[in-house]
Amino acid sequence: MTDEELLHLARDKSELTDAAQQALAAEMSVRGLTVPVEKRVVKAIPKTDPDSPYAKERELVHVWTVWSLRDALKSQALLDRAGIPFYMGEEMATGVDEVTSDFTKGVKVKIMRIGTPWARLAFANYEPQDAPPKPPEEDWQEIPVPCPKCRSTDVVLEPPDPDSEVDTGELRSEFEWTCESCGHHWNDDGVLGKKPAPS
Repeated sequence: MTDEELLHLARDKSELTDAAQQALAAEMSVRGLTVPVEKRVVKAIPKTDPDSPYAKERELVHVWTVWSLRDALKSQALLDRAGIPFYMGEEMATGVDEVTSDFTKGVKVKIMRIGTPWARLAFANYEPQDAPPKPPEEDWQEIPVPCPKCRSTDVVLEPPDPDSEVDTGELRSEFEWTCESCGHHWNDDGVLGKKPAPS
């Protein structure tokens, strides 16, 4: 590869494996090549007058979290291309090279609220590569309600009386149950372990 090709590859080295990055660094060292640091325009943290009619639009909002350097670099490239100022981490860094937070713990990316519609467009096809796996969703399991008299779980929740709710203007706070096995009828507030009111 030519020197220019190596320098181009070095600018995107986050896409390479560890072994490839080591090989690239060794070759660049042999050739005496260094990647020039691109100067970024420092974007001051906006100070908004709370009485300003634009205060809400200029409010900083957390839009997503990056979990690796390469995802942070991709986010930065997309936001820069869209012309959207951003701030990363607790240090409110305006560029990935200024981030000192630990990416493995998640680094928040914030933008002004007014920029969120354009950010959605910029990230329409973006898929993070290093986001932590989502915890498996627990299957909802129905908890059987035992009859307080015979302990049977063959109980039925009676439908609410719409007329009573219309009269009071409030939703009922108690549930009405009937045991299909022994015919026992009782009311409670749906909290297990509470003694039912006598029917």
